[in-house]
Amino acid sequence: MEELGAEGRCGNGAPVRLTVLSVSYSLGRVSEKTAGGAEHILLTLDRHLTNCGHRSLVIAPGGSRSRGLLLPTPPISHQIDVFSQRRARFNHAIAIERALARFPVDVIHLHGVDFFDYLPDTAVPVVVTLHLPLSWYPPAALNLRPPWVYLVCVSRSQQDAVINTSTNTRVISNGVVVEKERLTRRKGEYVVSMGRICPEKGFHVAMDAASAAGVPLYLAGEVAGYPEHRAYFKGKILPRLGRLHRFLGPVSGERKRKLLAGARAVLVPSRVPETSSLISMEAMGSGTPVIAFRQGALEEIVTDTETGYLVTSVEEMANAILRADEIDPLRCIAEAKARFSEERMAATYLGLYQEAAEGRCTRKSALGMVA
Repeated sequence: MEELGAEGRCGNGAPVRLTVLSVSYSLGRVSEKTAGGAEHILLTLDRHLTNCGHRSLVIAPGGSRSRGLLLPTPPISHQIDVFSQRRARFNHAIAIERALARFPVDVIHLHGVDFFDYLPDTAVPVVVTLHLPLSWYPPAALNLRPPWVYLVCVSRSQQDAVINTSTNTRVISNGVVVEKERLTRRKGEYVVSMGRICPEKGFHVAMDAASAAGVPLYLAGEVAGYPEHRAYFKGKILPRLGRLHRFLGPVSGERKRKLLAGARAVLVPSRVPETSSLISMEAMGSGTPVIAFRQGALEEIVTDTETGYLVTSVEEMANAILRADEIDPLRCIAEAKARFSEERMAATYLGLYQEAAEGRCTRKSALGMVA
C-alpha cells in the first residue's frame, strides 16, 4: 500500500500541512533500541509523518531519538519509584502545554498508559492509542466523551473489552517492517524471545520450554528500573542462563532482523491477554513462525499450524519447537505483508489525523471562526 500524500484537506478543501504532536509514555525513552511496543509505534509514525512532508513533534524523556523535532523532558531515573513517576507525568504535562503555546499543532497523539494524568484541556483533537490491556487504565480514561478525542484500540479483542460503546473508539492494528524475501535460506538451531523483561511476559516459561526441547533460547530485551522487573530478572531469568540460554540485552536494526530471520521460532509466553504483539508480527515478517500461548490478540495474529502454533502449556510449547520446521517461511511473510505492514498502519493513522484536523476546522466554521 502506498503512503498517503503529504497534503491533507481542511475547511474549504485547501491543502494543509499537518503538525502532529506525538507524546510518549512519561517513563518510555524512545529509540530504535527501546523494547516497548508503544515507543516502536510512535517512532514508526514519526518517520512516516516526516517522509510524507508533515511536521512531526515528539515529546519523550531525555535520551530519546526521533526523526521529527524532539522536545525532551528530563531523563528517566535509574530507580523508578512513585515519586519519579509523579515527577515524569508532571514534566510531560508542562512539555505539552509549552508545545501547544509554541507550535500550531493540528493533532495530539498520546501513547502512554498514564496519558489521563496529562491529558491537556484543549480544543486540539487528541488521538489516544491504547497499547496495553484496558484494565491497566483508570476507568475515567476509557470514558472520554468529547467528539475530538479518539481512542484507538490495537486489536479486535481489545476493542471487545471496551464497555462504554458511546466512546469514540476504532481499531488500528499495529504494523512492522516486512521483508520482501527471506533474509536467510537456512534456519539456525535456536529460538528467540524478545521484549520488556517483566513478570507478565513470562520469559522464564519460554526458557523452560526450550530446555525441554533441548534447544538454545536467546532472550533479548531491556530490564527497566522498576523494582519488580529487576527482581524478576534476578530471580527467574538469571538462574536459567548458562550452557543453553543467553541474555542478549536490547537488540535493534540489522542485528535484530538477522536474529529473527535465523531463528527456528519465536516464543511468546505471555501470561496476560496481549492487546497486540509486535514481536510476533516482526517474526512472521522475517519468515519465522511464532509459538505463543492463547492470550488475547495472539489468537488473532497467529494462524495455528499455518504461521505458527498456539499452545496452552510448557509441554505443548516444547513440542511445537520441535515441529517449527513444518511451517512455511514464505507463508509467514505473505501473511505479515497482507495484514501487518507498517505502511498500512501509517496510512490509516494519517487518515485519522486528517479526519481529526478536518473535524476541528468544521467546528471552528460552525462557531463563525476563521478556519
